[in-house]
Amino acid sequence: MEAAKTSRQSQVIDVASHTFIVPYKQLTSPNEIPKWEKSQAYSNLVGFILTLNEAVKNKKIRDEYPVSEVVQNLLDLLGTLEKWVEEIPAIDQPQRFGNKAFRTWFQKLKEEGPALLKTALPDEYEKSIPEIVVYLVESVGNDTRIDYGTGHELSFVAFLCCLCQIGALKEEDHPALVLRVFERYLYLMRKLQLTYRMEPAGSHGVWSLDDYQFLPFLWGSSQFIDHKRIKPKSFPEPDIYDSFYKDYLFLSAIKFINQVKTGPFAEHSNQLWGISGVAAWSKVNSGLIKMYRVEVLSKFPIIQHFLFGSLLTLEPSTDPVPAVSAPMPSPAPGAMPGRMPPLGATDMMPPTGRMPPSGMTSMMPPMGRMPPPGVTGTMPPTGRMPPPGVTGTMPPTGRMPPPGAAGVMPPTGKMSPSSQSQQRPPSS
Repeated sequence: MEAAKTSRQSQVIDVASHTFIVPYKQLTSPNEIPKWEKSQAYSNLVGFILTLNEAVKNKKIRDEYPVSEVVQNLLDLLGTLEKWVEEIPAIDQPQRFGNKAFRTWFQKLKEEGPALLKTALPDEYEKSIPEIVVYLVESVGNDTRIDYGTGHELSFVAFLCCLCQIGALKEEDHPALVLRVFERYLYLMRKLQLTYRMEPAGSHGVWSLDDYQFLPFLWGSSQFIDHKRIKPKSFPEPDIYDSFYKDYLFLSAIKFINQVKTGPFAEHSNQLWGISGVAAWSKVNSGLIKMYRVEVLSKFPIIQHFLFGSLLTLEPSTDPVPAVSAPMPSPAPGAMPGRMPPLGATDMMPPTGRMPPSGMTSMMPPMGRMPPPGVTGTMPPTGRMPPPGVTGTMPPTGRMPPPGAAGVMPPTGKMSPSSQSQQRPPSS
């Protein structure tokens, strides 16, 4: 796998002789997802993500690593985009979300982006700018819907991948691409989200890893592999992420989530809280790689917006990435009825015996409904609420209790005497 990864990243485009094109949409149907998964673009992007994953293993943001002139220029470019946010404040409008001032900011990027990128790159790469700058523009969100999600995040990865393909970025730049450039990109995106109240694009709510991002957790978990102190069970603790967020992408993302969301972490970020029950960061990392390929790269609502040019094409790959082969796991303890964990995330839910944080009366409510007031951690019989004051147990499936039996639910249509009430056990 390592050799295949290297081969995908070793081919550098001859800019002088190459014919660049402006990227455009090519996927029009969910039936084309298998074609995408066998494409040169998919192979290059997955290989690039895995290469950067290895490059940041056991590294902190503030560690020493090469920062080339091009990397520094990209940081300056992102800094310019941050200044534009301050120059174009949100406007007063009736809508709470999707501030229309974002469209002004976005239009400025479309108009001035090529000049910014030209300043960031050596002159010999100028020919590639019309193609590569499109991925930069696509990476900041959609100006029509004023939303942002993992598809836009993928476009920023494509932007960096293309710069590596033309040789503007080198192998020694890989740690800095994640720990400096991508980290600065995350800061910009959080600023855009807060300033212009951008909607999450295609969020699954509590069932998504995060409303906006995925890769800070994937690459961030690689930073923690073999860490002697910080284990997966530690990251939800405020003293951990407050103390170390400047060095770790994962903790920076957790801190941001807790700044913008209220309530118990296990409720508003259930998938992330589940990761805290995994024993080792290496398992977290491998599980997130599989989850990313299944939940992001294989989802048509996300990939339908991806743009293909001459550097990232839909042509069949000569070195395709092996398919995700993990079997569909069994429901984890406490998982919501009727929903399976993501493919490859067999260790993502907390192990048996691990209780939710204090203040959580039940890990998950029944599908589609919240427990009635005063009922903590229990589930009423399917389709039926017990009469007021009756707290008996359900009889075995398919069998009615004999008349007068104590401690069980009465036959249909008959009220149970209060003297026979008994505490109902927690739902399984």
